[in-house]
Amino acid sequence: MKKRIVISLGHKDLGTNLPEQKKAISKTAKLIADLIEDGYQIALTHSNAPQVGMIHTAMNEFGKQHNGYTNAPMSVCSAMSQGYIGYDLQNGIRSELLKRGILKSVSTILTQVRVDPYDEAFYTPTKKVGRFMSAAEAQIEDEKGNFTVEVDGKGYQRIFASPKPKEIIEIDAIRALLDADQIVIACGGGGIPVMAQGYNLRGASAVIEKDLVGGLLAKEVNADIFIILTAVDAVSIKFNKPNEETILQMNIDNARKYIDANEFEFASMLPKVEASIDFVLSGENKKSYITSLEKCEDALRGVAGTVITK
Repeated sequence: MKKRIVISLGHKDLGTNLPEQKKAISKTAKLIADLIEDGYQIALTHSNAPQVGMIHTAMNEFGKQHNGYTNAPMSVCSAMSQGYIGYDLQNGIRSELLKRGILKSVSTILTQVRVDPYDEAFYTPTKKVGRFMSAAEAQIEDEKGNFTVEVDGKGYQRIFASPKPKEIIEIDAIRALLDADQIVIACGGGGIPVMAQGYNLRGASAVIEKDLVGGLLAKEVNADIFIILTAVDAVSIKFNKPNEETILQMNIDNARKYIDANEFEFASMLPKVEASIDFVLSGENKKSYITSLEKCEDALRGVAGTVITK
């Protein structure tokens, strides 16, 4: 049987605007095609940080300037970003596969992810999204019950909660496509955050950490390997200090010790390590890799990146 990989793409591998996105995705597509040629099944998830901010800003500015239009909720902006990025990803990967004589479907699944309405994260929002505002504009947002924060003298910005993912709503569709040996793009940007209300799903004002969703996705599709692609080639402790040390291998106990020692920055590397731990604990012989796109294949060969095992 083919080994199954879930890959979490960082924003470096997607670009920040449309021309950059297309250029970056052409490079990402080559890696995916290489892995397909090596005999892997692939599911992808991805960041949406710059893209969802652009969509949120554009939709809300449009609403301000045109009567009869309202602001776009974050859940709607997240859905738009999944289509925006997934469209380029699936076409870029399909094109690269066809160049190599491989006919394989690539599908983007508009994915909802259930969160707990009582998650503590709703009381301490951390994710900055959208344009910079003046103090007066920020006060208006605060009066609406939204959260804002001043950012390095640039102005004020909306901040959103980042609750933990509890359930991937469209998981059966994702599994069916993978079982049919197709490439799946799902849970983009952490998924569309929703809360269950009776028979209905209601969009939540939140941004889910995409690596945590990636780990959950890897568990739910029974992946063999979970790969988190980021801006660094491997995980380090004492990061950006004279005594910085690269860690090429971590078991669960070591990873937890580093977490307890606050070695990982809470908004970047920490969720990557936490997601890796959660996935590795989900079954026997599971492996998680944290590395860059450029070093991904070397990491799978055991000569680069950081591997986390039980």
